[in-house]
Amino acid sequence: MKKRLFSIASLMLVGLLAQAQEVKFEEYDLDNGLHVILHQDNTAPVVTTAVMYDVGGKDLGGNNNPERTGFAHFFEHLLFEGTENIDRGQWFKIVSSNGGSNNANTSNDRTYYYEVFPSNNLELGLWMESERMLHPVINQIGVDTQSEVVKEEKRQRYDNQPYGQLLFVVSENIFKKHPYKNKNIGEMEHLDAATLDEFKAYFKKYYVPNNATLVVAGDIDVAKTKKMIKDYFGSIPRGKDVVRNFPKEDPITEQFNVKFEDSNIQIPAIVAAYRTPGFTTRDARILDMISTYLSGGKSSKLYKRLVEDKKMALAVQAVNFSQKDYGTYALFSLPIGENSLEDLLVEMDDEIKKLQTDLISERDYQKLQNKFENNFVNSNSSVQGIANSLARYNVMYGDTNLINTEIDIFRSITREEIREVANKYLKSNQRLLLEYVPAEKTEKK
Repeated sequence: MKKRLFSIASLMLVGLLAQAQEVKFEEYDLDNGLHVILHQDNTAPVVTTAVMYDVGGKDLGGNNNPERTGFAHFFEHLLFEGTENIDRGQWFKIVSSNGGSNNANTSNDRTYYYEVFPSNNLELGLWMESERMLHPVINQIGVDTQSEVVKEEKRQRYDNQPYGQLLFVVSENIFKKHPYKNKNIGEMEHLDAATLDEFKAYFKKYYVPNNATLVVAGDIDVAKTKKMIKDYFGSIPRGKDVVRNFPKEDPITEQFNVKFEDSNIQIPAIVAAYRTPGFTTRDARILDMISTYLSGGKSSKLYKRLVEDKKMALAVQAVNFSQKDYGTYALFSLPIGENSLEDLLVEMDDEIKKLQTDLISERDYQKLQNKFENNFVNSNSSVQGIANSLARYNVMYGDTNLINTEIDIFRSITREEIREVANKYLKSNQRLLLEYVPAEKTEKK
């Protein structure tokens, strides 16, 4: 009966996917190099305007000065300060007073700004993003203000947060040469030391139309939208082409151990981290499937083994932190009771060994496929999500139509490939082993 119900559920999902419409879009370039993507959906009177810049935490300031980290994240904040036509402190007020919402985020690879407005305010959204690109006000007042904002964010999200330094420690050890070793948020002393001219030069280099993609998605008239885009963005000068030449990492051939003390925790953690290929590769997608297989939900292998059955761990996770140039695959667990970090590592390694030796079951394989199919449908279920996907696939992958076809890659992944990739990347001699432990308290005399 269970097998029959599982088959019925699979057929229902296939039916749902058959009804899921292809995301239609049009894309073109302005003369200044700005890439434009339009997606028309007139089912609701809402429109998303978004710009993704091909700049992230890996792009250092001061002509790639290793002591100028965190510039892209800093600009995520700084470019809300105001422009020649938007007074300082008015950006969010203009958006909210016109029935909209907006936000931005920065990764190591890109920066994304977006507004969601009632569709009758499309022109306002386009004007504001053109203002951000054309002539933002970058002055010492704004720099000083946003420096304090970033410092407070760092204190709240990382410095005073349990396990807040964990990913930083992994990155700075798994990467020896590539700027992925740096914190995306940067070092505060680097931002403090940077001059106003360095910030202006960074903007001039990266926040130019030929290093950006504009997406307009939602309730639009395509012809009118194209005219507005040309009117607001067409005269923005093209910048110099961005050329990158990041150093390549040497392969990890021997396990190396690191111990880090965190004063914000009471329970230690064990992390096994492996350097993996960038997210545009097929292998990275297979690693995504492996992480879901190992820890995606309460029926996953590691959760069921360590948390539910053996009750050895408070938490366990396998995550593929995929980035454009390289990824990091990490196994993480917190012990419970008398269990040691070494005990947890033995259990996690055993599950990896099973993956490397045996094919996963047909049932587990189908469950994986169903999860990825479901995630695919959900990611394209809103205009805002579609806008994000269109921008990301274009800027990061160089293929906008992956919004429709990436799921075919996941569908084509075989059980044999899962075993092969586990053998290729998850070897014990190719990893960082991190003991992340509570800081020892010093006795008061």
